[in-house]
Amino acid sequence: MQEDGIVPPGSVIGILGGGQLGRMLAIAAARLGYRCRIFAPEADPPAARVADGHHCAAYEDEKALSDFAAQVDAITLEFENIPTETIEFLARHKPVRPGARLLAVSQDRLREKEAINALDIATAPFCPVDGLDGLHKALQSIGMPAILKTRRFGYDGKGQAAIRNEEDIAPAWEAMAGAPAILEGFVDFTCEISVIVARNSRGEIAIHGPVENRHRNHILDVTIAPAPIAPAMAEAACALGRRLAAGLELTGLMTAELFVTADGRLLVNEIAPRTHNSGHFTIEACHTSQFEQAIRALCGLPLGDPGQHARAVMKNLIGDDARHWREILSDGRAHLHLYGKEEARPGRKMGHVTWLYPDAGNDGDSKMPWPPAQLPEIPQAPAE
Repeated sequence: MQEDGIVPPGSVIGILGGGQLGRMLAIAAARLGYRCRIFAPEADPPAARVADGHHCAAYEDEKALSDFAAQVDAITLEFENIPTETIEFLARHKPVRPGARLLAVSQDRLREKEAINALDIATAPFCPVDGLDGLHKALQSIGMPAILKTRRFGYDGKGQAAIRNEEDIAPAWEAMAGAPAILEGFVDFTCEISVIVARNSRGEIAIHGPVENRHRNHILDVTIAPAPIAPAMAEAACALGRRLAAGLELTGLMTAELFVTADGRLLVNEIAPRTHNSGHFTIEACHTSQFEQAIRALCGLPLGDPGQHARAVMKNLIGDDARHWREILSDGRAHLHLYGKEEARPGRKMGHVTWLYPDAGNDGDSKMPWPPAQLPEIPQAPAE
């Protein structure tokens, strides 16, 4: 590392986590002249297949962490459920961005909402819940319908239960399996959007988005970029992203998921201190992808231009969707990404595909309505 804090090209980047986000981070780093080493407990994770090395060990293994730190120049992470003790241990050896403080906030839904509210930024109403009696008291405050969620380790709809009436209360608490929880009020929203914010060590900020995210079975299905919302709302979302990044002292990259309410407000749903599924479109549609931007922010480089040169629709390939790779590739407009996972399970993200609309630029003029009246679908093999 140079004295000015810059990690120059030619250095080695350590990535905690071996999934598809780590894989795409390593690919972006290679384009900038960096080598990457992966630290993940899995024996053959997708990211390791495109990296220079793989440290296969538990995140609590301090000897393995020391060996890893000795072989890299800076460290980042691809998912937020890494023990903060791991980040703190590694930070004593090499720079880790984003750091343990922001990671700890994002790992706990209660701490997360409290930190966001402390910045005078709105969220859904919430109450902590530590038992069935506490749940009843929280419901008196929040009302029904509401959603009960575990405070930690929930994603893609896991660790949460809807409460619409009295009969749902006891089963919802049982679903928490005794874990500390948080009750959130239902939000009357018109759409869900996200912004991806990069901030380097000099405080420079660049933002991708906002984009609209549509879910199926609690898993992101389609991202529409840019989000088809009013320009004033888009500007407000970007301003909110800047406030979050500065207020939470981000160094690195962070995603903020937001609700656009029926009465025209923005509420933060959650934050993630990493690259995000909703930013995959940036690989083809933007001057600088979210993955390259994350590497730039980690290494103290000038941030790239996040602007779009084409509008885009990204669709996740879940489970058996990836088996249609031949049909997808027959569509010349489709940009296919497969993650190299060997087993296709229901609900598992196996890849994604992005379609570009180059005749619709960032200046607001377009030869077609946005979003397209008919979103693209995954081509299917003809019936035999």
